[in-house]
Amino acid sequence: MAHAPDQRRVTVDGAGIELLVWGPEGAPGLMFIHGGMAHARWWAHIAPLFADRYRVAAFSMSGMGGSDWRDAYSIETYVAEALACADAAGLGAAGPPVVIGHSMGAAPALLAAHWHGPQFGGAMLLDSGVRPPARQLWARRMLPGRKAYPDVTAALSRFRLMPEQPVENLFIVDAIARASLIEDGGAWRWCFDPDFFTRMAAWDSWPALGAPGCPLAVIHAEWSRVAPAGLIAEQRAQAPAGTPFVRIERAHHHLMIDRPLELVAAIDARLRQWGHVAD
Repeated sequence: MAHAPDQRRVTVDGAGIELLVWGPEGAPGLMFIHGGMAHARWWAHIAPLFADRYRVAAFSMSGMGGSDWRDAYSIETYVAEALACADAAGLGAAGPPVVIGHSMGAAPALLAAHWHGPQFGGAMLLDSGVRPPARQLWARRMLPGRKAYPDVTAALSRFRLMPEQPVENLFIVDAIARASLIEDGGAWRWCFDPDFFTRMAAWDSWPALGAPGCPLAVIHAEWSRVAPAGLIAEQRAQAPAGTPFVRIERAHHHLMIDRPLELVAAIDARLRQWGHVAD
């Protein structure tokens, strides 16, 4: 966690996008995409564990983290942001990079692989809720992001994971929560657009699961409320035959918080299986 990233800013369709980069130039590339209402620094304790062998990048999707807000959001825009940030970070210097998306971030990862398969060496979906369109769970709702707090302590006391879950590694959650705050006029607020759910277009990534366009792997949590066993069975039936499905034991939806080292090991195993390793 002490391994600080190189901080950059990339303009995509008129919006400034926060980009964090770790690792040496010219190494094989990895792109991490966070989940909904999260930000690039959710990967700040994960990315450095790959940075001795890989060029690693994480960006904050527009409307979240340190990126600009938009009048309207779409998965197509998030795919464009991923492609632009991968290019700006130099992830393709040693060949097509691998894209890794968690939760909502799995949708742009999967659709990037579906639409631009040859540009990626593989795609990993981490506890994704992708499901048949007839059962999409998209809900337009307001978020409590307009509330301001007088100090950091007051704000941190209100930080919640979505969905909520037990947490053992409180030091990871504390770091994520502190990185989720912005000082605004002497008060503190959360770093996401509170109108996101009314500005975000619905999407359907289910067909892409059956035709990813590059190697695909699914990593899911044993106790997930987003990707329970029944949905994982459906995903397995929809994905190409032979697609690896790896369960992280004793983990909830936010598996990078619950079992970070086990997650790193699972990702590393898939990278080696695909031959996406440094010479």
